Amino acid sequence: MGIDPNFETNREDVGEEHEVTVWGPTDPPEELGIRGTHVAVDFDICLADGACLEDCPVDVFDWVDTPGHPESERKANPTDEEQCIDCMLCVDVCPVDAIDVDPGRENRV
Repeated sequence: MGIDPNFETNREDVGEEHEVTVWGPTDPPEELGIRGTHVAVDFDICLADGACLEDCPVDVFDWVDTPGHPESERKANPTDEEQCIDCMLCVDVCPVDAIDVDPGRENRV
């Protein structure tokens, strides 16, 4: 199962980390929540294969360390989501559907 496209209403904004909004619940290192708003990455299912970083034409993503997480010890963080041009390449290449981009989402940066 991929990222919840309605996370903004189904989850709580629990603050900010690595320059992006975090949507809980979180309980590190196992449960990290969803990161970002316009460009959102579900850190709990991200496998860190790097396809989104390689294919993004405007460099939205950066690696962040997530030591101890069962899926991977680093994640693709949408640090520069304000640069997103809504091309959806990251959504298309993610093998586990961990990314959602919604140009109409409330609170778009």
